[in-house]
Amino acid sequence: MAKKQQVYRVVFVNQTQIYELYAQEIYQSDLYGFIEIEGLLFGERSQLVVDPGEEKLKSEFSGVPRSYIPIHSIVRIDEVEKEGVAKVRETSGKIAHFPGFPPGPSGDSGLK
Repeated sequence: MAKKQQVYRVVFVNQTQIYELYAQEIYQSDLYGFIEIEGLLFGERSQLVVDPGEEKLKSEFSGVPRSYIPIHSIVRIDEVEKEGVAKVRETSGKIAHFPGFPPGPSGDSGLK
């Protein structure tokens, strides 16, 4: 009996957007502070109905066998029964970013 393939849903913040991807493998990277995701899964949908969000992600991650996500950007990782539709959406303001450098007097990040 073949072992069932594990599928993971990874939700993370990338700039002002929330990405929701499905992957076959996920683990802590040898690069300190990163999570590696491999084997990205995108649904094989009918050509009649095209989801622009999923198509955007397919093109963004085409040719990418492995992606490194900063651990502080991860919102949630779930093991799921089967893959769903990959999504990208704008943040609603309810997700706080990991504390960084306080803004300087001119509103910049304080880094030069």
